[in-house]
Amino acid sequence: MKIAWVTGSSRGIGRGIADLLSEKGWTVVYSGTRDARPEDLPPERAYTACDISRPQDRERALSWIVEQYHRIDLLVNNAGVAPLVRRDILEMTEESFDRVMGINLKGTLFLSQAVAREMLRERDAGLQAWAPRIVNIGSMSAYTSSPSRGEYCISKAGVGMVTRLLADRLAGEGIPVFEVRPGIIDTDMTKVVHEKYEHMIQEGLLPVRRFGKPEDVAKMVYACASGWLDYSAGQVLDADGGFQLRRL
Repeated sequence: MKIAWVTGSSRGIGRGIADLLSEKGWTVVYSGTRDARPEDLPPERAYTACDISRPQDRERALSWIVEQYHRIDLLVNNAGVAPLVRRDILEMTEESFDRVMGINLKGTLFLSQAVAREMLRERDAGLQAWAPRIVNIGSMSAYTSSPSRGEYCISKAGVGMVTRLLADRLAGEGIPVFEVRPGIIDTDMTKVVHEKYEHMIQEGLLPVRRFGKPEDVAKMVYACASGWLDYSAGQVLDADGGFQLRRL
């Protein structure tokens, strides 16, 4: 039995990732910030509340997973937020910056640190079929300027470096680390700009002229989880319809 933990998986991209892994035979722990499990989550699928910006939540959720399953084979760091209010970077508040960075960057880093330590502990204890992996969900915003949501762009640029640092540190330990960078994905997060992005896509913003779907991201995560990409370190997969081509 392989155990995956997908953070921020009550809806959107995270839900798509967790559902696909479940369909492929993984035992998946879904998690979100709400104590109540999603009403549409099948009863046989595990759920634990976890606000990754809170150290006590990270510790409690990880301890529960290890107590329940005695292993963790895959961490997908998907939990993330956009600013509550889009403001020009000259009007950005420290409160908004701290909130976004606390979840998207700090939470991702320190949860990865805790899970990597647990993975190494399991290896040293002689766990059978040990082949863990970590996948970070970044964003094309890591290298794309959006001055009305600068805190989000900065946080995702930071996730890119977290991926590189962890990949460097853990490759020699046998834990591959990857990053999947979604582009314009049809989720609640993009609802407020859906019409704008739809027009831009049809005008040629993307070589693949459609919104991405959560399953587009999920398939790339599954490729990372499968072991097919293990002879790499810090590999970034762009789930963005070709946006990264930066064509003229």
